[in-house]
Amino acid sequence: MSAEATAGRRGLVIVYTGHGKGKTTAALGMVFRALGRGMRVAVVQFIKGKWKTGERLFAETLPGLTFLVMGRGFTWESDDLSRDKAAARAAFQEAAALIGSGEQDIVVLDEITYALNYGFVAEEELLEALRGRPAHVHVVITGRNAPDALVALADLVTEMKSVKHPFEQGAKAQIGVDF
Repeated sequence: MSAEATAGRRGLVIVYTGHGKGKTTAALGMVFRALGRGMRVAVVQFIKGKWKTGERLFAETLPGLTFLVMGRGFTWESDDLSRDKAAARAAFQEAAALIGSGEQDIVVLDEITYALNYGFVAEEELLEALRGRPAHVHVVITGRNAPDALVALADLVTEMKSVKHPFEQGAKAQIGVDF
């Protein structure tokens, strides 16, 4: 993005949280909008990793998008939490470097709240990275149970609420809709 386009712009911290579906989808919508405007974007996924989602398959074809899948799958299904913690730590180090470098206009930390809530990444480390980021960098955070301090620091917080979900009627996740 040109210096003229970024001049005077203030980077925002945006949080998509809650128990409803659509947090990652909302963040990826912003990713595609930003890419369409010529912005530099990075996505770091903290949980997803064992299987290739549709968004991951598509993202790998897009120039200008750094898409890092650093998780090992869903932590609650883990057979080795120490490896999950190491993966989360590595993902956070990469994310902090992306945020701090100022080279990206938007950095998405997909499902980082799980790493926070499991204690794999210290909440204060994330808050410090957010407070210390270059002024133009937007950071988008997704995941359930966003900590109060993160919500307080954020500029925009949207809570996704589940009203009805096909899973409750026994439906399995569907290709192209859920992953």
